[in-house]
Amino acid sequence: MGGGGGGDAEAELERIQTQILRRISELEISLHLPDASASASAATFSNDESDTEAGLSSILRTHGVNDFAFKKVPSDYYDWPLEARRDALAAASVDHLCKSIVLVNTQAQSNVTDCSDRNNSKYYVVVVQYTARFNAETVKNFLYSLNDGKIAKKKFNLRLAPEETSVKLTGYEHNAVTCIGMKTDIPVILDEAIVKLNPDFFWLGGGEVDLKLGIRTSEFIHFLKPFIVSCSGT
Repeated sequence: MGGGGGGDAEAELERIQTQILRRISELEISLHLPDASASASAATFSNDESDTEAGLSSILRTHGVNDFAFKKVPSDYYDWPLEARRDALAAASVDHLCKSIVLVNTQAQSNVTDCSDRNNSKYYVVVVQYTARFNAETVKNFLYSLNDGKIAKKKFNLRLAPEETSVKLTGYEHNAVTCIGMKTDIPVILDEAIVKLNPDFFWLGGGEVDLKLGIRTSEFIHFLKPFIVSCSGT
């Protein structure tokens, strides 16, 4: 009798296991659980970087820049005070928030129509802090000295380039301009105040309005070889 009882218990256990497995199967069907490949695809999509970010990252790494980061920001980011922008980027301070502006020399000599001569270019990109006041006069004096006074000072008159000109030269729209991957090799001027920042990691446009780029100052300088000019005040 004892052996028969053991067999009945095993049969009962097998029946219960079968019911549990069938119930699990029914639940999976009712929930329409995705297969493994679909889950992997969804995970890839959720973490996917934009073409702009991927392209700029490739350019940076190719030129030996390793300490950089991209961060997405909300569409109303530019309506926020600087303190909120600082917090969104986890920047060290509001002074570490910078922008790239395209300037045109409105008094350039008639033979100067492009950026082929970085010492006497028709256009320049200047990187300055949002907390600073850009001083075009200091850039004018710098370019005059850079050319050893061989070009009359009145031939240097730096003004903000029209929006359409900026887009055409850089390939980036307003609030998205960055010095990396521009359509045109425009000479870059970096405000000396940024070089003095501590820590030496600042934020600027990332090629899209809602994308910001943080980069180590020393690596930025090594890659782009900008003119470093004291061209702002507070």
